[in-house]
Amino acid sequence: MPDEDTPLRIGLLLLPGFALMGYAALIEALRGANALSGRQLYQWSHISPDGQAVAASSGARVVADHAVGDRLACDRLFVFAGGDPRGLGDAATCAWLRLLARHGTVLGGVSGGPYVLARAGLLAGRRATIHWEHRPALREAFPDIALESGLFVIDGPIITCAGGTAAMDLALALIAGDHTEELALRIGEWFVQAGARAGTGPQRGSLAERYGTTHAALLKALGWLESHIGDKAPRSAVAEAAGLSLRQLDRLCLAHLGASLAETAMAIRLEAAAHRLRTTDLALADIATDCGFASPAHFSRRFRARHGASPAQWRQQHRAPPPHPPK
Repeated sequence: MPDEDTPLRIGLLLLPGFALMGYAALIEALRGANALSGRQLYQWSHISPDGQAVAASSGARVVADHAVGDRLACDRLFVFAGGDPRGLGDAATCAWLRLLARHGTVLGGVSGGPYVLARAGLLAGRRATIHWEHRPALREAFPDIALESGLFVIDGPIITCAGGTAAMDLALALIAGDHTEELALRIGEWFVQAGARAGTGPQRGSLAERYGTTHAALLKALGWLESHIGDKAPRSAVAEAAGLSLRQLDRLCLAHLGASLAETAMAIRLEAAAHRLRTTDLALADIATDCGFASPAHFSRRFRARHGASPAQWRQQHRAPPPHPPK
């Protein structure tokens, strides 16, 4: 337990386009610890790549106290990233993070931040989590990470968090470990959070909730389809995974989902493709391959039939506006 007369020093590295929710959830919990304890248990400073104000995905701007590379004494440093984190984490940032790790700083990644830690070589062989939308990219690029699907993971000096409201759960777990469970509980109540979720809690609603069915074999098939988006395996492989014949599975899909197995599989692939169009800068050909389409032309035809627009047109209409440039 830290000395309560010496605040824990927290660094907050904000990368352009970071998600404001995860950042606010974590820093507000730390503020709550100070306010409710009547002592400065935590102090924090903001870092940006160039020392200038940095914009969140919403356009809100946060003033930085330091730049990447500055000599900085902190006990924990959290990396906040959003959008498509594959374009973040340049060589200078990665080198600086490795330097901090060598000097004993506990490093954390929030939302897309774990991807930056992975690029710096800090997650190799470790348990980690990341926001579910970045999970496929992280698993493909860094297969040596023991990737989990929970809200947060604390693996020694490395912390990873899915972001969003899970950052509050992480902060409360850290505060309970640093100080007392009672203080963490009071903070949660202050922010109208009935109780902190365990780090192993799910990030998304269950398959049953999302598809509106509780049929066990059908849920196995849906889970297989979601976890094999890029596979071009025959439909019989889905049925085999569910322990059913192809005819049985097709009947179940029609009865419970109102669509055939082929239509259900296509809808899942198209939803995954739409998510990539909205949240990444991947080329259309790469998205087509990632989502299991035979060719970019096949992807474009199917996408237009479902959404009434080509993938390029749909991306232009649905992409979030970039962070406002500095004045």
